[in-house]
Amino acid sequence: MESVDMNLLVALDALLAEGSVTGAAARLHTSPPAMSRTLGRLRRVFGDPLLVRAGRGLVPTVRALELRDEARDVIGRAQALLNRGAPDLAALTRSFAVQAGDGLLPGLGPALLAAARRDAPGVTFRFLPETLEGTSALRDGRVDLEVGVIEHTDPETRVEQLVTSELMAIVRPGHPLTAGTLTPARYAAAEHVNVSRRGRATGPVDAVLAGLGLTRTVAAVVPSFTAALLMLRDTDLVGLGPTGLARNLLAGLGLTSVPLPLELPPFTLGMAWHPRHDADGAHHWLRDQLRAHLT
Repeated sequence: MESVDMNLLVALDALLAEGSVTGAAARLHTSPPAMSRTLGRLRRVFGDPLLVRAGRGLVPTVRALELRDEARDVIGRAQALLNRGAPDLAALTRSFAVQAGDGLLPGLGPALLAAARRDAPGVTFRFLPETLEGTSALRDGRVDLEVGVIEHTDPETRVEQLVTSELMAIVRPGHPLTAGTLTPARYAAAEHVNVSRRGRATGPVDAVLAGLGLTRTVAAVVPSFTAALLMLRDTDLVGLGPTGLARNLLAGLGLTSVPLPLELPPFTLGMAWHPRHDADGAHHWLRDQLRAHLT
């Protein structure tokens, strides 16, 4: 054990994550020749080539795939052991990968950046899209924290529910639905924009309308909430958004909201992380910021 070099495991993790000597070198702030020498050491230690040439890139061997999760877990446990206790936030230098939908980011992003400026100026954030949802990104370390409606996680994933929210109708100021009493029939008769990464034109609201004998016309389906908001600003379409969406954000985009005349089931926003971060003081700080912002 005296000869074990933990840096080899860190290098192995980087090499397997990047699939490239150059990429791993950049990730660990070293030179490609130095990383190439480290790969040679790893090959001798494990008695396996670990990464082999495939076209212009490198692909992991079967042995490397077997080692990947175990190496990442050992690194995470070592980091948690060394980071026990309150971190020195003022001296902390770290980048957090946060996965969140663009419906949350307009409010969440500025709040986290303000907290970092206040507490930990060396902290930066990489906000990742929901395309990683349902993958092993938390387990693999590609995502440090997932925020949103948590539905698909690995069995060991830690999940904390934070706040229950409802949906509201979003329209431009002066939209016909802002005048008079908004009934289910008036709401259904309007033209709507639906947000779906998979191009779906229906959602929970359609099931509720169907129970009332009503259907709506979805004139457009867009892949992101941001695109929907910009479209609502210049049309008579009706969109949906969480009631927790900042009113000043809507006003800044030239939009307003109207309570829905429907009884839709509420949804719960939460956060999820891998247990390797349980005892990580810096990650504790990050989770505290989410609690402060969303609850």
